[in-house]
Amino acid sequence: MPKIGVVLAGCGFLDGAEIQEAVFTLLALEKNGAEIISMAPNIDQYHIVNHLTNKPENKQKRNVLEESARIVRGNIKDIKEINPNDLDAVIFPGGFGAAKNLCDFALKGPDCSINPDVENLLTKMIQNKKPIAMVCIAPVITSKIFQKLGIKNIKLTIGTDIDTANALKSLGTQHINCPVKEFVVDEEHKIVSSPAYMLGQNMSEVAEGIEKTVKELIKLI
Repeated sequence: MPKIGVVLAGCGFLDGAEIQEAVFTLLALEKNGAEIISMAPNIDQYHIVNHLTNKPENKQKRNVLEESARIVRGNIKDIKEINPNDLDAVIFPGGFGAAKNLCDFALKGPDCSINPDVENLLTKMIQNKKPIAMVCIAPVITSKIFQKLGIKNIKLTIGTDIDTANALKSLGTQHINCPVKEFVVDEEHKIVSSPAYMLGQNMSEVAEGIEKTVKELIKLI
């Protein structure tokens, strides 16, 4: 049974993990026989967005780890506590939290920085040639880390969004346009990516793309 880490970024697509993407990821992993190790950084969210009004709220703070725990019924660990050597692979669902909490791509674009614990985990996974899957906007994190490692022309997708694709290209990534129900695999670097709600119009097509991504991730182990 492969041990696969799932890195969450809070709870809610506007300021945390995209909940449906996260649940589809967890379900696909369980259906395909993986042991799931859920994790998130123990940090404050960048901000809070009211998901009814779509407007930011500044009256309170929320913690990424505590909010992520809502999705996995409390079965989650601080990413700092995870030894990458204990994982066979890792997958990142999307949501704006991936671009606001796990990194600050939503604010700085290609000049973004990555949360140190997220960067440490992914850097070691890459150096140990362990498979990585990135969903929705999450490929921006991997793209930035590969740039910092001096590795160019990795193949990733965020779907067909021109501005985000150009940002990835500026980091040295080869962006591949991809429909929501499919995925892009870079076999050399052991990376799988799928657009999910970067393109998705409904749950069924997003779930299909994520399940295919999970199956391909497991094949790469």
